[in-house]
Amino acid sequence: MYCSRNSLLAQILTPPAADRLGRIRLVKESRATDVENRLITLARSGQLRQKVTEEQLKELLGAVSEQQQKEEERIVVTRRKGGGWDDDDDLDDLLNDV
Repeated sequence: MYCSRNSLLAQILTPPAADRLGRIRLVKESRATDVENRLITLARSGQLRQKVTEEQLKELLGAVSEQQQKEEERIVVTRRKGGGWDDDDDLDDLLNDV
């Protein structure tokens, strides 16, 4: 059975939760889409027993926010091997000239 995204969300969110999600979409569309995707996945897998309240939506927003922060915190350092510039040599040259 196929339901449109909006009609499915209307079925699984209480009106205050739907309003909050709409306000979030105005500020950060990507976060609202992430939350919607998670809600739809939970609904389709049968893990939602009742409509999601505004408080439950806040909890889900917190979880999505933490996940996004962890993804943004990743730092990748790539070191050059052989033949590259060595910043320490340049610093040593400058100190020797003083």
